[in-house]
Amino acid sequence: MTLERMDDFFAARVDGYDEHMRTMIEGASDFYAYTASLLPMKNGARVLDLGCGTGLELEEYFRLNPDADVTGIDLTEAMLKALKEKLPDRKISLILGSYFDVPFGEKEYDAVVSVESLHHFPAEQKAALYRKLHTALQDNGFFVLTDYFAESEEMEKEYFQNLKQLKEEQGLAEDEFFHYDTPLTANHEMLVLRQAGFSDVQILKEWGSTLTLLAKR
Repeated sequence: MTLERMDDFFAARVDGYDEHMRTMIEGASDFYAYTASLLPMKNGARVLDLGCGTGLELEEYFRLNPDADVTGIDLTEAMLKALKEKLPDRKISLILGSYFDVPFGEKEYDAVVSVESLHHFPAEQKAALYRKLHTALQDNGFFVLTDYFAESEEMEKEYFQNLKQLKEEQGLAEDEFFHYDTPLTANHEMLVLRQAGFSDVQILKEWGSTLTLLAKR
């Protein structure tokens, strides 16, 4: 397979993306709404969405809390444009860029959420990101992660080995994002979150290989 840059991959698939995500992933008809239901319901709740895409979870969240104040980050301009068109009247600040690079501030958010985005990155990158998240959350804040996880440590290693081989064969830079799934196991993900400072990390629900984790500051 030929690897595509992450932003190019999603830009080329923005048409039909929502239908694909809702119908082709086990549990998606449920997990977007379930994830949204875990987010703060107070007026003006400040929520950060990592890899917000076209806003599938945010559609559900704004139905429950129309007065929320959301910041969404995504690499793909076409995705953010689609999100703006869907939710023109909601309080959303959108940032085009990598959530690994964008500063989050200190104690800025009541909650952070990410759905089906972080399974593209290694533990080392996530460790730095999760430390940054921990700092950005209010004292009683939390992180809701709904994502795809590897079923075993052997599978996790295989994903990363395959990606490394493909990059070498295609002469691709190590420090660029390419679309290829490299999920961690749930246990490994939870360990990285705890090491980043989260005091309570647990699995709330499962849909096949997709799980929802809750990490409390």
